Amino acid sequence: MSVLLAESLCAGYTDVEILRNIDLRVEKLEIITIAGTNGAGKSTLVKALMGLLPWVKGRLEFNQKSLLSVSTEKRMGLGISYVPQVNNVFVSLTVHENLAIVEGVKNRRQRIEAMLERFPALRPRLRMKAGALSGGERQQLAFARGLMYEPSLIILDEPTAALSPALVDQVFDVISGLPQLRVSVLLVEQRARQALAISDRGYILDNGKVVITDAAEKILSDSRMAELYLGGH
Repeated sequence: MSVLLAESLCAGYTDVEILRNIDLRVEKLEIITIAGTNGAGKSTLVKALMGLLPWVKGRLEFNQKSLLSVSTEKRMGLGISYVPQVNNVFVSLTVHENLAIVEGVKNRRQRIEAMLERFPALRPRLRMKAGALSGGERQQLAFARGLMYEPSLIILDEPTAALSPALVDQVFDVISGLPQLRVSVLLVEQRARQALAISDRGYILDNGKVVITDAAEKILSDSRMAELYLGGH
């Protein structure tokens, strides 16, 4: 059974259609990568999935429940977590405050402790303002916030943006371990080759359409398609 299912999904802004007839599914405990060149529609797709666009048409379901009339907040309450590329932590609050204010969390103290065990680099930073964290620590905090209420699906929008190569590897290590926490992953990532290397399947967007969907290893092994849509190594 698909955790997330989109069929013939169209979306855009007022009278401008960006996404056209998108078919997409995320199965339980899969890691799915959405890739494509700049302007292909990747960020627009994330916004459509999270209810952040003026209009969306087609079929969109989470655990067999339609999302088309469900607000962004209620989608998160259903078990969809979203870690945006920017503004993913409150920089003026401490690490502890960032975790403590997440809404809809049961057993809050236990969940905070679980996140500190999962992301041990955050423990000595609990009283530090999030704005003073390093790039890698800040991204770990964003992940911890996204996992606080035990979602069944997490959507990550460009989680390695602006990080150094060493920190990029750390982030991909964290993502690859999320299915062990019973979390399915939908990953939108510019570093497509590295993302696909830890993924089960991939979707390649171009001009608002899905042009390739296949097992991640097959996409990577198709040198012509990889060079066309994924760029150089």
